[in-house]
Amino acid sequence: MSDLVTGDAVVLGLRPARLPSRALAVLLDAFVYVVGYLIVSLGVVLATASLDEAARAAVQVATFLLVLVGVPIAVETLSHGRSLGKLACGLRVVREDGGPIRFRHALVRGAMGVVELQMTFGAVACIASLVSERGRRLGDVFAGTLVIRERVPGARMMPVPAPPPWLAGRFSGVDLSAVPDGLWLAVRQYLTRMNQLDPTTGAAMAAKLADEVVARTGTPPPAGVPAAAYLMAVVHERQTRDAARAFRPIAPYGDRSAAYGPPVAAPVQGPVPQPAPAPYVPPAPVAPPARGGGPGFAPPA
Repeated sequence: MSDLVTGDAVVLGLRPARLPSRALAVLLDAFVYVVGYLIVSLGVVLATASLDEAARAAVQVATFLLVLVGVPIAVETLSHGRSLGKLACGLRVVREDGGPIRFRHALVRGAMGVVELQMTFGAVACIASLVSERGRRLGDVFAGTLVIRERVPGARMMPVPAPPPWLAGRFSGVDLSAVPDGLWLAVRQYLTRMNQLDPTTGAAMAAKLADEVVARTGTPPPAGVPAAAYLMAVVHERQTRDAARAFRPIAPYGDRSAAYGPPVAAPVQGPVPQPAPAPYVPPAPVAPPARGGGPGFAPPA
């Protein structure tokens, strides 16, 4: 049983996936992708019948890369590590610290999968998974990921305790980028089980973990703050940053004010006041022409 922690700082208690379940998930994914590739290839062949041989070969290579390499990467990125095969087998790809994967993790896994799974028909991936203690293939090693089993009966989810209110937001300016994922995992696992430990042992573990965090951040806890409370506040700060990064609004592309003009004011609710009508002024009377004819035409003298 592996005590993995998700990005929400909860212990999963899930086991790393082994070769049989991973192989079944890969076969299901491969079946779906190959069927889609054949359908797309047939359409591409019909659409490029009028092109020369070199152009058709280039289009076929681009189709292969798009369907069999690009689509799996996009699926793992958008589904946070749950492809169709993994979803059917109850598996999921996570980071080494248990958090959800991102595009760079899926990109490395997909690039290595071309060599491990497609060029060698899965032989390299099988050997690496059998040798690895946690069943990881080379793509997982280079990407820093792990495939775990999500559907494990009896798994309890224990949240990390919240920091004291007077410490919330105290470390908002601390640089946490130097703290490795393994240390975050150790801190989170300690915080979820500190009430089950002997007080003396727990205090010693908290002091050791706090010293390691301070050595990488350069920010010691305030005077009189217990090590456990300091760890709670630091983990809470990292969770806050991850949440803000995940739900950050997308900025508009470029400055569109020049193309669309100034912003239009919002419509006024309710009846729009109408201007008062101008008073009616009758036109001035025109005098009729004098009787007896007009001046007529005067010949030159």
